Parts: sequence; C-alpha cells; structure tokens
Amino acid sequence: MEFPTRTPSQLGAVLRGQRKKRKLTQADAGANVGLRQNAVSTIEADPGRSSVGRLFKLLSALDLELVVRDKGQRKGVGEGW
Repeated sequence: MEFPTRTPSQLGAVLRGQRKKRKLTQADAGANVGLRQNAVSTIEADPGRSSVGRLFKLLSALDLELVVRDKGQRKGVGEGW
C-alpha cells in the first residue's frame, strides 16, 4: 500500500500509523535499529527536525521504503511543500 506524503507532518503520521499497525512501541521500533525511544518520538512528532539517516533507520525498522516519483499534473498539487 502506498501513502503519498507531501509534508513533514503527514510523514510523521504515516510512520506512527505504520508502527502502531505492527503493534510496536516506539522503544521496540527503535531498538531494532539502534534508535532510542525519544528519537522515534521526535521523528514521529516532527520529522523535519530529524536527520535523513535517522529517518531511514526508522523506515527500515518498520519494513518500509522511500519512493521518490514525479508528482505529475494532478489537481490540488503544489500547495504547501
């Protein structure tokens, strides 16, 4: 399943939702990849403040990947980020 994400807050919500779907606590998810619970909390709350490396660690812990693609010419796109 894909989750188009256009803002940092949307990314945080997707990450939190996927972690909860997998029935992982923040501590459990972080422990799998060497992140502390407070780092996972920060990524979920404000991914814009997190390093790309930490983001990829959490993506790995949740068995997710980042896909970059052209947005195309869809209606409503271009607002915000």
